[in-house]
Amino acid sequence: MIIARSPLRVTLGGGGTDLPSYYRKHGGFLLAAAVDKYVYVALHRTFDQRLILKYSRTEEVNDVGQVEHPFIREALRSVGIENPHIEIVSLADIPAGTGLGSSGSFSTALLMALHAWRDRTLSPRELAEQACAVEIDVLGRPVGKQDPYIAAYGGLRTFAFRPDGRVDVAPLALSAGTRAALEENLILFYTGARREAASILRDQRDRTDDDDPEMLLNLHRVKDIAGRSRLALEAGNLEEFAALLTEQWEIKKQRSEGMTNPAIDAWHARAMSSGALGGKLIGAGGGGFLMFYAGDKTRLQSAMKSEGLAEVPFRFEDAGTKVIVS
Repeated sequence: MIIARSPLRVTLGGGGTDLPSYYRKHGGFLLAAAVDKYVYVALHRTFDQRLILKYSRTEEVNDVGQVEHPFIREALRSVGIENPHIEIVSLADIPAGTGLGSSGSFSTALLMALHAWRDRTLSPRELAEQACAVEIDVLGRPVGKQDPYIAAYGGLRTFAFRPDGRVDVAPLALSAGTRAALEENLILFYTGARREAASILRDQRDRTDDDDPEMLLNLHRVKDIAGRSRLALEAGNLEEFAALLTEQWEIKKQRSEGMTNPAIDAWHARAMSSGALGGKLIGAGGGGFLMFYAGDKTRLQSAMKSEGLAEVPFRFEDAGTKVIVS
């Protein structure tokens, strides 16, 4: 049996600038942190000559061409496994559709496990690029490169997305004290809503491809905030970073009508009046997790609990995708 594990992530700034529709013309920049919540993929040889898949549903087929899950089908092909006798099982600590990058974590964990099955190892860059190639180039999904990259590398990192497709990866240069304070005071609250990000991201992609001036200005401003956020974090100015989270959220809300709703806006306002110094919704929008940087952590936690929002404690995860059982 082989089990691979990929971390989920929180975006600290620059979300949306990692889509090819934007970075191929303008270059993108983003900050993200891997967290200690994971997607697991297990491979086990089947007794008979069948391919068994267990994710949110179960498939049993005779060959790869019959697989209905598009990423699993194309991942098997990309690794060169055409007639496997394999059972593939995926599990996750957090449900999909909640804004923590689960699709990128799943894709990197699956590819890592499949390569391990064939006694191969990949670098984080090779793993991330293969995941992006399958999801963006082969399947044509309107997604960015952030999620496979932060899952593959782990840690707290900056990503510069170049127009020629290159991605420059660097660690955030945080002092030990800044990292500890950031980890202690960033808090996630689950809104209880799961959403399909594809429609929001497809709208962004199409409008960016069409050089829509409103969308381009929005993404330019978000990219600028990501650069300012990196400077604030590396200078240890966490209050400024917190304020930039809110500034980014106000800009991001203008990107799509589906980005927010009255409940999310009310929860954000309550948090900002109850101990939060800044915050935003994680992911493409419409649901998932609200993330705040707390000035008064106890007061913020009490306020969100009274609103019925569950806190999900987390720590940063320095390790990227890896095989944990082989």
